[in-house]
Amino acid sequence: MPNGYLCLILHAHLPFVRHPEHEHFLEENWLFEAITETYIPLLNSFERLAQEGIAYRLTLSLSPTLLTMLADELLCQRYITYLQRLIELSGKEIQRTRKQPHIQKLARLYRRWYKQTLDHFQNRYRYQLVPAFARLQQQGLLEIITCSATHGFLQLLQQDPGAVHAQLQVASDYYQRTFNRPAPGIWLPECNYYPGLEESLERCGFNYFFVETHAIHHASVKPVYSHFAPITCPNKVVAFGRDPEASEQVWSAEQGYPGDSDYREFHRDIGFELDIDYLTPYLPCPPHRSSTGLKYHSISDRNNDNKNLYQPRQAQLKAQHHAEHFLQTRIAQVDKLATWMDRPPIIIAPYDAELLGHWWFEGPHWLEHLIRSTVQTQNTLKLITPTDYLQQHPLLQQSTPNASSWGDQGYSKHWLNETTDWIFPHLHDAAQHMQVLAIQYQHESSQTLNHRAVTQAGRSLLLAQASDWPFILKNGTSTQYAARRVRDHLARFNYLTQALTEDTLDENKLIAIETLDAIFPELDFRIFTE
Repeated sequence: MPNGYLCLILHAHLPFVRHPEHEHFLEENWLFEAITETYIPLLNSFERLAQEGIAYRLTLSLSPTLLTMLADELLCQRYITYLQRLIELSGKEIQRTRKQPHIQKLARLYRRWYKQTLDHFQNRYRYQLVPAFARLQQQGLLEIITCSATHGFLQLLQQDPGAVHAQLQVASDYYQRTFNRPAPGIWLPECNYYPGLEESLERCGFNYFFVETHAIHHASVKPVYSHFAPITCPNKVVAFGRDPEASEQVWSAEQGYPGDSDYREFHRDIGFELDIDYLTPYLPCPPHRSSTGLKYHSISDRNNDNKNLYQPRQAQLKAQHHAEHFLQTRIAQVDKLATWMDRPPIIIAPYDAELLGHWWFEGPHWLEHLIRSTVQTQNTLKLITPTDYLQQHPLLQQSTPNASSWGDQGYSKHWLNETTDWIFPHLHDAAQHMQVLAIQYQHESSQTLNHRAVTQAGRSLLLAQASDWPFILKNGTSTQYAARRVRDHLARFNYLTQALTEDTLDENKLIAIETLDAIFPELDFRIFTE
């Protein structure tokens, strides 16, 4: 038995953004950037390790909205167009920088990378990334879990139990259809938990979930092993607590690895620096300055705008150094914990997947090197998944976690505040109306227009409940878009409920809403009767 375990969790999630009514939509780039900079690089790393026979274990949360977008034919076709534009733009950059040899070298690197990414997407993955992740799970390397249906902040929905149940049951059902097996656990959106939620989790078939550190520290019964061992709720659903030390080394803006001066500077992008006329063919219409992905500078001195040019090899070596430092720090951590624990401690290290690659360009390289190194030290520190741990250590302390999230100050203020408080009365009102509709039409034939309308109302409600929009409103980025998304989904829901009540349903309008909010095709609106 090793001295301790390292449980790495990557939470991959993006809000549902799909606009068939527009030829090119700026916010769809969120998905395209993540595919290019995070999901395909991670898949490449995972598959490379598998081909070398490295038996790693890693937990990956794939949210239902992300899974839906990754499988969407329209978005996949638009992603190809996105890459083709970047290949063309990087080719133009090679010409523009012909008298700047180091920058031109970077432009050539980007063009090779975009061409390789396009080749992998079309020929290796056949336009579909989800089956590639599923194969890694089938090989016993990944443990894939889910998230709530649209990443709803469940604590702020709890006064409508049917809304919470729908968020969880839709996610469970969607996972089962996607991976042909039950989801073993769930990543609670924003690591948000409230006492009693475990009852809904049990009903929907989830064995475990993750919480913020203080949810364990302030549990109903003080944990004997702090957050270095999970606790079990009275109904046997298990809570794992995040380790703040492991998180800080990667997340912290001041002390975390991604802030190192050698790494690529995320905020310096030619999309904000070069002449707008030169960039126009590669920007949304009308031309709107935005990130292109072509970045030529390192972080250098954070307080100095005169950034050094990016040195890829130097950055990769730094990522390897940081991976070794992280590993040695975890080994020292478990060695110290082993002196007073009667079982191997488990270090829960969760990160947003998009941090690796998108925000921290060298992140996938760091992770791959960390996995390689950790596998070689498995007699001391072993990579493990929650299911593996529970099979090996089934006897757990019983206690109920405290309410928490990993937001500012640990609770819900980042989602419920003076900029977002207008949202939740509408969500509660809509949830109550949805329950009434679900009960009223529960025996309606699935072939009728009314059945389609109630089902679509359920989809629009779920989309309106996404925690992403209040989060963006609080952060002050893309606020107009975030507010519009909430209002649009609620407006579609309100139209459908009013049309059903007044018997004025227009099939053409219903088709339009079905086209715009095209998610969860197998949704059974009866789950809202709970």
